[in-house]
Parts: sequence; structure tokens; C-alpha cells
Amino acid sequence: MKNKNFLKYRPFVLSFSLLLFDQLVKAWVVKVIPEGTIFRSFFKDFLWIVHVRNKGVAFSLGVGASSLVRVLLFIIIPIGLMIFLGWSILSEKKIFTQRQKWFVAGIIGGGLGTIMDRIFRFSSGVVDFISVNIYGFLNMQRWPTFNISDSCVVVFSILLALSMIFTKAPSSEEEKIKEIRKEEK
Repeated sequence: MKNKNFLKYRPFVLSFSLLLFDQLVKAWVVKVIPEGTIFRSFFKDFLWIVHVRNKGVAFSLGVGASSLVRVLLFIIIPIGLMIFLGWSILSEKKIFTQRQKWFVAGIIGGGLGTIMDRIFRFSSGVVDFISVNIYGFLNMQRWPTFNISDSCVVVFSILLALSMIFTKAPSSEEEKIKEIRKEEK
């Protein structure tokens, strides 16, 4: 029984691995790349590794907001969302399939990476360092600069959405059979 309880925490290994990787890369960017500069350019100007800061959220929305609004909207509410997502992984209510729990864990890892920046780099902003040329698409030459945690939230959210669209919810009979097979192993 203890082993079964431990197994439900496994997706959080992904969350904390992504968080650690994100924070290590951001620490490297802060240490090595002067803010506002391009460190390297790849594939004929398609990809830049840069160092910029963002005090807002996606696409720099909310940059001019007051500190109180930034704390509430950019830190407290996202922490609440991460707690809810963590609860959804551990819940006995079978909200997600096992695969979907891993996707949710990826979202948590990315979300925590951004929250950490918002807390510990509140006055300077979230560290962003990936800039991609989109050749005038949406009337923008470059996509807004982003980081690993942003990528995790986007990629795992897409995977979760696709999984929810294309995965048939198991019936209670199917779940019972799977549980019995797991216990037999």
C-alpha cells in the first residue's frame, strides 16, 4: 500500500526536474549574458539566445501594473492554480489519466519556474532568453522572447488538450480491470 501511495507522486519528479533545469539555465543566462544583448545567433538569424527581462506576463501584458496587482495576478493566483493542479494529480477522483497527470506535472514545472522568477526577481522581472524570427507573421518580425518554463507550460498544455480530445475516458469497469492487473504485477 505504501508503494502505491508513493507511485502517485511520480509525476512531480518531472515537475521538479523541469523547475530545476529552468532555474539553472536562467542562472547561467544572468551570469554570462549581459542584459539586453544577443549572446548567439543560430540558423541565419532564426534563433537568438539573448538576455531580456519581463515584468509582465505573456507578451509583456501588465508591465505597467502596480506592485499590488502584479503580486495578486502574477504570483498569488498562479500559486493557487499550481496547488489546484497538484491536487488534481493526487486526487482519488480520477480527473486525469496517468498520461495526462504527467502532462499536468509538466505544466506545474513550467508554472513554478515562472513563479520563482516573479517572486525572487520581482523588481527585475522574469528572465527570458529565447528569441525566434517569425518573418513578419502576425505583423511581428520576432516572436516575444520566452524561456524554458514558458515552453513547458505551452507544450504540456497542448499535449494535455490533445490527450483530452483524443482519449476516451475509461469506464469504471475498465479502470477496475487495470487496477487489478497493476496489483497483480
